[in-house]
Amino acid sequence: MSEVNITPLLFNCQSKVVDQYVVLDKKVLNVVLMPDERYAPICSRCRTICKKVHSYTDRDIRDLNVFEYRTNIVCCYRKVRCPKCGITVEDIGLTEPGVRITKRLAEYIVILCHFMAITDVARHLGLDWKTVKEVHKKYLLYKFSNENFGKPRVLVVDEIAIHKGHKYLTVIIDWDTKKVLWMGKDRRVDSIKRFYNLLSDEQKKGIEAIAMDMWKPFIKATLDCLPNACIVFDQFHILNTFGKIIDKIRVAEYMAASKEDKEIIKGSRFLLLKNSENLQDEEKSKLNKILAINKNITTTLILKDLLKKLWSHRHTDKAKEFLEYWCQLAIDSGIKYLKSFVKMLKKHAHGILSHCKYPIHTSIIEGFNNKIKVIKRKAYGFNDIEYFILVVKEAFFSN
Repeated sequence: MSEVNITPLLFNCQSKVVDQYVVLDKKVLNVVLMPDERYAPICSRCRTICKKVHSYTDRDIRDLNVFEYRTNIVCCYRKVRCPKCGITVEDIGLTEPGVRITKRLAEYIVILCHFMAITDVARHLGLDWKTVKEVHKKYLLYKFSNENFGKPRVLVVDEIAIHKGHKYLTVIIDWDTKKVLWMGKDRRVDSIKRFYNLLSDEQKKGIEAIAMDMWKPFIKATLDCLPNACIVFDQFHILNTFGKIIDKIRVAEYMAASKEDKEIIKGSRFLLLKNSENLQDEEKSKLNKILAINKNITTTLILKDLLKKLWSHRHTDKAKEFLEYWCQLAIDSGIKYLKSFVKMLKKHAHGILSHCKYPIHTSIIEGFNNKIKVIKRKAYGFNDIEYFILVVKEAFFSN
């Protein structure tokens, strides 16, 4: 029986096959390569043709499996004296410098990483997970090395939690294309400034509005770098802040209530924060009992529903008039916790009223957050933040 010649499969390889054999009990195919003296050795670092050979060395290289047989290439390399790099090994065309897997196996790993966790890819191929990760990370670094932000008009800025203990990433998304433009560590002033500094003067001038929460570092960085952009404070975060006020009022009213009333108010934390249209029949019944016995909670919930109407206005003058009306109602209620909230609203009124011109919000990132959580679970957590950012950017690359 004639043996199969695999030399044509080693396309553009500057070595020659001198032997090939199968170890049946271990299901391994070994291919032995020796330098092809017809080709002058090329430095693997700078691609310079070298004339002097220093010595010879052997290396094992993993290739794609042949059927179910693990394929190893036992390759003899020439070490060369490069006039630029010193003593290095030659480039035979099969691998990238410093990597002991073939280029086609690396391409296969990248394809698998689109669908599988790196630990599953490593188990499937019989490789160390660190090898799989480095191959995928190198590919992603190259893919996003020369990113083009385009000409963004409206941006969305928010943070996502990546670990317990207030570990965050700042995320910036193009509102129009829904593309993740940038992700960076932390949520400090210099975090977001790193992105702004990547923009050209023309790109900065083209940004009309930015949706964000009322986090001071985001506001300061934007005012410093994009003074002409309109800041729009997100409705969800403002209502979420008011939810914290509701909870403080609930606690205060519970502490001041009689024993009988405490039993009614008890366990109503999430009930009071729910939107009325989302309440079940049992929850509506309990809420009605609370409203019947407590004036301050009743007033606060009325103000909550009334506050939502602020974002229905499309004319700045009308919205401003409504905001002043709401703030006066809150102050007239005499509830002390509402005074601090009114102060916050007035301080950030410019960004709240900006929604009339730019009806944008950060809720788009909530959908992204859900997908990012899936990525984290799939990878069993990421210790390499740079790699995690690259994986997330690739997940939203098509958007």
